[in-house]
Amino acid sequence: MAQPLRIDGETAFFPIIGHPIGQVKSPASLSQIMADRGHNGMVVPIHVLPEDLPGWLAQAAAVQNCPGIVVTVPHKAPCLAFCSRVTARAQAAGAVNIMLRRDGGWVGDATDGQGYMDGIAAQGFDVAGKPALLVGTGGAGSAIAYEILARGASELALHDIDAARRDALIARLDAAFPGRVRIGGTDPRGFALVANATPLGMREGDPLPVEAGLLTAEQFVADVVTRPAIPPLIAAARATGCGTMPGSGMFEAQAVLLAELLMGVRQIALD
Repeated sequence: MAQPLRIDGETAFFPIIGHPIGQVKSPASLSQIMADRGHNGMVVPIHVLPEDLPGWLAQAAAVQNCPGIVVTVPHKAPCLAFCSRVTARAQAAGAVNIMLRRDGGWVGDATDGQGYMDGIAAQGFDVAGKPALLVGTGGAGSAIAYEILARGASELALHDIDAARRDALIARLDAAFPGRVRIGGTDPRGFALVANATPLGMREGDPLPVEAGLLTAEQFVADVVTRPAIPPLIAAARATGCGTMPGSGMFEAQAVLLAELLMGVRQIALD
């Protein structure tokens, strides 16, 4: 049975910051995980404009009952610079999605890739030894790219309409995974995993991130989009007979991980 939230003078305050912020689903679920485990904390959505981010982070550092911050778009990449230390995957991704107070500063990690790949694994797909295509190299996409390679993909092709951002990520990943990263496109043929890390599909009329008509049943297709519950790419893949993971799979897998990091049950592992 879900436990009631506890709010008093000792409640830990965990902001989740973004612009916009109305689309986030995690505050209630993360707060409920804390309540169910007897932790006195709550996650609260905070709408921060990009130009106000430095000032807001300075104020957050002064809030003594704010031991951690969850970061969403478009602040994942900028927040990296405000961390005194980050994990290897956050450095390679060029972004953080969680910041925890430690030794007078913030330490950062990028857990989007872990949640994404854990959600895929829960559907029975293993990327090890297989080629993958990833569309989208923003904050979440960068972390997902790192994790795909860390879990043993034979190669990763990256596609993004922002060629400079794509190429910068390829350079960072090639340093950690030499010879396994290349430029990709929207043609999904030849890839065991076809992964979307763009918001395409959230709005009616969005184009599909890949040429869905070229998908075949033996491929696995994954998406970050949570609204609608079955994004257009996932609907097209299921119609073809592909294994799939919609964004809810990533969300559910990552919720426990984020909550445990915020509560201190898990620690950010710095190299």
